[in-house]
Amino acid sequence: MVIENVVRHLEAGATPLQAALKGAGEIGFTIISMTLSLIAVFIPLFLMSEYVGLLFREFAITVSVALVLSLVISLTLTPMMCARLLRQSGGQHGWLYRLLERGFDKLLALYEHGLNVVLRHQFITLMVMLGTIALTGYLYVVIPKGFFPQQDTGMILGIAEASQDISFPAMVERMQAVIRIVSQDPAVASIGSQIGAGGATTTLNDGRMTIALKPKSERDASADQVINRLRSKLAKIQGITLYMQAAQDITIGARLSKTQYQFTLADVDASELNHWAGLFLEKFRALPGIADVTSDQENGGPLLDITVDRDAASSYGILPATIDNTLDDAFGQRIVSTMLTTLNQYHVILEVDPRFQYGPEALSGIYLDSAVGQQVSLNTLVQSVEKIAPIVVNHQSQFPSVTISFNLRPGASIGQAVAAIESTEAELGKPASLITSFQGNAQAFQSSLSSTPVLIAAALVVIYLILGMLYESTIHPITILSTIPSAGIGALLMLMAFHFDLSVIALVGIILLIGIVKKNAIMLIDFALEAERQGNMTPEEAIHRACVLRFRPILMTTMAALLGAVPLMIGTGTGSEIRQPLGYSIIGGLLLSQFLTLYTTPVVYLYLDRLRGHPASPAAPHSAHAPVGQQEAAVAASSVATLRTSQS
Repeated sequence: MVIENVVRHLEAGATPLQAALKGAGEIGFTIISMTLSLIAVFIPLFLMSEYVGLLFREFAITVSVALVLSLVISLTLTPMMCARLLRQSGGQHGWLYRLLERGFDKLLALYEHGLNVVLRHQFITLMVMLGTIALTGYLYVVIPKGFFPQQDTGMILGIAEASQDISFPAMVERMQAVIRIVSQDPAVASIGSQIGAGGATTTLNDGRMTIALKPKSERDASADQVINRLRSKLAKIQGITLYMQAAQDITIGARLSKTQYQFTLADVDASELNHWAGLFLEKFRALPGIADVTSDQENGGPLLDITVDRDAASSYGILPATIDNTLDDAFGQRIVSTMLTTLNQYHVILEVDPRFQYGPEALSGIYLDSAVGQQVSLNTLVQSVEKIAPIVVNHQSQFPSVTISFNLRPGASIGQAVAAIESTEAELGKPASLITSFQGNAQAFQSSLSSTPVLIAAALVVIYLILGMLYESTIHPITILSTIPSAGIGALLMLMAFHFDLSVIALVGIILLIGIVKKNAIMLIDFALEAERQGNMTPEEAIHRACVLRFRPILMTTMAALLGAVPLMIGTGTGSEIRQPLGYSIIGGLLLSQFLTLYTTPVVYLYLDRLRGHPASPAAPHSAHAPVGQQEAAVAASSVATLRTSQS
């Protein structure tokens, strides 16, 4: 902006030093206003709490420091370099320069013609601007809400669940069947698997699987598409289910589950908890927007309840402690010795032959010595009853809990899923003693969704206060803020057109737009106020002249910001999905706001000027609406005359 303003004065006939001093002086306050108001946008990000605040605090600090340094350089080093390096153009410009200038002149003439039409129909233009506010609110309500974009990191995490009474050899057999089907998929590069306790699994009937996919260039499907086609193939395996989710770079919460999003129920009464957990699980599986619904409730494990028959044992002279030790020796995997070598040590485990360990009938194969040396079957010394019991009891805040987890179906958003779950919870009418809450990513999404309107409102209030102090006015900041709704519409429409949710990343792009798009209004208002003070122009003449003279820098700065966001929008590679909403929201907001604010800002400026008590200006003289080429020529002639007078 500084260079463009200096060059404008240089082309008008000023010397490089004069052009640098005058150009930097004219644009200095504008740059300060733009920089401070843009930094003000990040103040709410500094104040954000919880996980989202921690994620974006460094981002806000980095951008703010860069803006301050850019401000200092643009007002010191840039004018000095302009005075030293820029020279008045002598001779004929090249063909490319002339071609671009002719194209810009036609574009400027088209804009000036549209501006004249808008200024003749100010009320209609004002209604359009007010309509953008209503449309922004409507689009915010209807757009699907998300948390973080779903990424394709090339890794799929899976947890296999089998029957709760399965044996280890049977679990190994079923896991091998799952591995065979997964490995046949053309997108899979390698597989790692484990069975039993560890990581996200705690029981024998669970297994963990890590599926590494081939690079994106070598496969024909994304991670989510691979999961969808594997799901149908794995459904043919009896007795085991593999729950899969694409690994993400950002995951909120430390709790691991079979699928991506979590809903937890907690209750003091375990029986009441088990009853309602089953009802919630059944209802969730019928919801259209979610898939792979499962829970960590495992209360169907087999239990053999053994009671020592003391009368029978005493008749044989066998103590209850002897029966306990025998059971421990047979089934408890007791360490009876340790073999030490020079490189390692090995535990010696005492147990019954595995062939005789399974089933209640195993007790009939164990014998104890009676007091007279007689072999007595263990089955005659105890009473056994087969029961059902939980094999694991989870807790949250010291209370028994059950966590229901789920994935999203293609095209569904976490906002829609949360709303459906909350509606289902209200329909069930749970008791007050049953506490329900979202956990992990779903809980963080709820927190960010509730704070989004407050965050945007806080950014607007802070910008208004700072602009009010800079301009010493309560009216001009409103004119500047009137440019923001058009940016919001553009961002939301772009996200909806390309099927993106309003995620936290897209929200950061919208917050950035709040700071970027108001630069148009700041440049127009600064030059209009200066023209009113020094040129004795009416408000309409001043804003018209400001629009014409500032059209080039407005277009330049918008294109610079827009092109800077293009790599974010079209970027590919592992994990690029998390950056794309940022690029789409910035580009969509800039495109629409660039078109609308160039017409709505002058009208809002004139209406608010009348609210201050200034009467409506009469029809502007023809000279005020002369083509920009004639205006620049007049400025150049005036500058040359001034230089000649000073020399004489």
